Amino acid sequence: MEETIHSVPSKSKRISSLIQLLIAVAGVYLTVIGLRLFNQYLLMSFLLPVRIVLMIVTQWTLMIVPGILMLVNKEKPADLGFRKEKLLRQIGIGALLAAAMSLVFTVLPIALGFKDMVGGTSYKYAWQFTFEFFYCILGVALAEEVIFRGYIFRKLLEIKSSRWLAILVSSVLFGLFHVFGGNWIQVLMTSVIGLIYCIFREKIKSCTLLSLIIAHGVYDALIVLWAGIL
Repeated sequence: MEETIHSVPSKSKRISSLIQLLIAVAGVYLTVIGLRLFNQYLLMSFLLPVRIVLMIVTQWTLMIVPGILMLVNKEKPADLGFRKEKLLRQIGIGALLAAAMSLVFTVLPIALGFKDMVGGTSYKYAWQFTFEFFYCILGVALAEEVIFRGYIFRKLLEIKSSRWLAILVSSVLFGLFHVFGGNWIQVLMTSVIGLIYCIFREKIKSCTLLSLIIAHGVYDALIVLWAGIL
């Protein structure tokens, strides 16, 4: 474990962190509703090049409320789990974890005849699959990991110094975040995936928030790739 809360938080600190957590979660959930409405009613009105950029950039709006709270509290990216040391190793760990997850959760189910459960794609061209990697890593994974395994996880530790509680609560919140674009099965599955990401970071040396962004983004993109070629 690379992050540790060394002292028991004071009552005032716990209350402050709880308030910030509630504000952040409400802000993120409201933002994702607005983002889905934008994608449903406005996104397709833009030209394709603009649409491609917007699909990535608009994901960053999810980080606005947590980002403002971090600025107010003078918190730094390192507080969320980013590290400057051994960047290539961090990226490599993320890529290996993505490959392992893809094998277990995507390739194996497809090989066993459960492709419909994995998902499908309408992509036909190489550039579409290439874009999917950029979108999943720089858009979806960046925002979701910074929020759930970064900011929310940290605030939960400030409220109560229990890493397992932080793991469970952040994973459930991550699952509930996906109810806006799916169903309760998806909520359950993404909660489990969130739990796995947390355990990776806790148990694997040099697995940082950057590693999780790579793992999350590449794993998501590989789902589309395998669905298209298998």
